[in-house]
Amino acid sequence: MKITELLTKETILLSVGGTKKVDAIDSLVGILYEAGKIDSKEAFKEAILKREAQSTTGVGDGIAIPHAKTKSVKQPAIAFGKSEAGVDFESLDGQLAHLFFMIAAPEGANNTHLEALARLSGMLMRPEVREKLMAASSKEEVLEVINAYDQDDEEEQAAESTGAAGERPFVVAVTACPTGIAHTYMAADALKAKASELGVDIKVETNGSGGAKNVLTADDIRKATAVIVAADTKVEMERFSGKPLIQAAVAEGIRKPKELIERAVKKDAPIYKGSGVSASGAGGRDYKPKSIGATIYKHLMNGVSNMLPFVVGGGILIALSFLFGYNAFDPNDPSFHPIAKALMDIGGGGGAFSLLVPILVGFIAMSIADRPGFAPGAVAGVLANVGGAGFLGGLVAGFLAGYIVIGLKKLFATLPRSLEGVKTILLYPLFGIGLTGFLMIYLVNKPVGALNQGITEWLSGIGTGNAVLLGVVVGLMMAFDMGGPVNKAAYLFGTGLITNGVYEPMAAIMAAGMVPPLGIAIATTLFKNKFTTEERDAGKANYIMGLSFITEGAIPFAAADPLRVIPSIMAGAAVAGALSMAFHIGLRAPHGGIFVTPLVEGNWVLYLFAIIAGALVTAVLLGVLKKRVVE
Repeated sequence: MKITELLTKETILLSVGGTKKVDAIDSLVGILYEAGKIDSKEAFKEAILKREAQSTTGVGDGIAIPHAKTKSVKQPAIAFGKSEAGVDFESLDGQLAHLFFMIAAPEGANNTHLEALARLSGMLMRPEVREKLMAASSKEEVLEVINAYDQDDEEEQAAESTGAAGERPFVVAVTACPTGIAHTYMAADALKAKASELGVDIKVETNGSGGAKNVLTADDIRKATAVIVAADTKVEMERFSGKPLIQAAVAEGIRKPKELIERAVKKDAPIYKGSGVSASGAGGRDYKPKSIGATIYKHLMNGVSNMLPFVVGGGILIALSFLFGYNAFDPNDPSFHPIAKALMDIGGGGGAFSLLVPILVGFIAMSIADRPGFAPGAVAGVLANVGGAGFLGGLVAGFLAGYIVIGLKKLFATLPRSLEGVKTILLYPLFGIGLTGFLMIYLVNKPVGALNQGITEWLSGIGTGNAVLLGVVVGLMMAFDMGGPVNKAAYLFGTGLITNGVYEPMAAIMAAGMVPPLGIAIATTLFKNKFTTEERDAGKANYIMGLSFITEGAIPFAAADPLRVIPSIMAGAAVAGALSMAFHIGLRAPHGGIFVTPLVEGNWVLYLFAIIAGALVTAVLLGVLKKRVVE
């Protein structure tokens, strides 16, 4: 698609009135509305101002590119405006803006439109384009300038840097902005232009609205001197483990490409330490693809991290409803209170908790298959809930939906490029939701639902002896790697059971997770001669981290003396977990530490006793096992 299919005579304004940002925005919104491109001036302006609130779109060099992606846009369009006097657009370089391109993208904008918008952003980085646009005296001249510099897709791809050549330095970069329309591509073009000027080979991955383009391969990353991430939104970082990495705002990619590239060539950046990979040497380690286990763990944690706000918020609201009485939310109970019912409705099965499994599944699938995976995953999560498969069914559904969409991407890869937008809007949702749904209904829900029900009934009916044993096991897991995969597995187990109405394991897990930092803090207070001055100072901070359920506070101590510290904290955590289960304490809120203790189901004083007892066991063991320190 040519840019001039989006920018037409009807959306060109040769003289923008006013000297303030809002004046220019009002003028450009007005011509888009008059041209029939948007259905509501107020709604579109609100979206434009919301984007401006994130960071100014006055990118410097006299250019402003206000943009928004919203349902008030009837069809994708670009409005052009020019001001001889200049407008104060709060530009990154402090200069007045003279050239304005307002981009209007609908929520369902397809890749063809987005690629045209990306080309426009890159085109404006050229000084000669800006000069000719300023000199244009008619709408026709504006369109002629744009057409003259509008490369087609093949030319653009041929110009794309793909790897190191000869002995020249080679750098890789990723650019991304919240909307993925303009700044992403301007930063990429600025980096490529400056790299060419400096004699540096570069490959830039753009994470725009249409998904990641020019994606960096493992070989690219291995060969690179360093990595530049110029982004204001989430970027997959784990692949850069062991490489010198420069992190900057996307605006810095536009305004300071020379500085970023020169730092990258000199390796003037810290080594990025991803989970499970240690850095060594100036150049770091070669990037290695994740193992199957690590890949599954990454996808799973993406789902869990996005689900947790619903679990935490909903769980605490449910717990608060119980302050009015355990049945106060039931209109037929004598203790009924309308606030208790409201809290239960918001947090419980009709509110936050109804979204737990769909959100978990949707984001697992999205981690696997990018955005096209989210809808099939979310629907599969709903079907897992309705079909009784619950949390376990959701885990199966997430991976099922994600890899079905991956298969669809490969299947549809041979379709003509002109159908690229149809894939995202029609084919992936239709076949992804349909295939995943049929498999959930006819293959997954029944057996997994039976397994889910069996586990729930067993946990609900276990005797005290087995409950204590379960508390010991989850306690040991929570303290073993203090925030690592084993710790996260125990935590995931507890949060999953919450969705099934089993709350006691979660209480044991949180008690056990609080023990390592608390036990170390107490030990540094009681046995000062066993710790250095620095360790005693760090121990004070561990009181706060322990009370806040931040197990990771124990990691520096465990790293310095693992043979004594890890067994000590595991023993204390096992005691806390066992006592919590023995006292039949339940907890609906999977986080919050000491601050949610009064909301537990059962005797909260006994719950505190379990935590303190575990912490004291750890402290005493550390006092006995650690050697006296001579400073």
